[in-house]
Amino acid sequence: MYAIIKAAISGILIALISETAKKNPTFGALIASLPLISILSMIWLWQETSDTERIAKHAEATFWYVLPSLPMFLVLPALLRAEIHFYISLALSCLLTVGLYLCMIFILKRFGIVL
Repeated sequence: MYAIIKAAISGILIALISETAKKNPTFGALIASLPLISILSMIWLWQETSDTERIAKHAEATFWYVLPSLPMFLVLPALLRAEIHFYISLALSCLLTVGLYLCMIFILKRFGIVL
């Protein structure tokens, strides 16, 4: 039952963001940019484990993984404005993000940070 409640709350947030973005894309983006899913995942993790070290690792890894995902939000609009089909633009943006994730992991490892 707990898993169903978690899924429902997360789904409601995504639907709320989507519906808001239809009416006001900027406000929808603001809501989407809030770390709501990260906060919820930390709450769920705390409720299930009460493991502060696990939550600390999760929060730190989230920080590092957000950084390489940011260029996607500039590349996607550029591709769309260049009239590249939405799904192709989205796929290319996602591939870029995956590549940047791999680069981030490699670079961090060289500095002794293992995600």
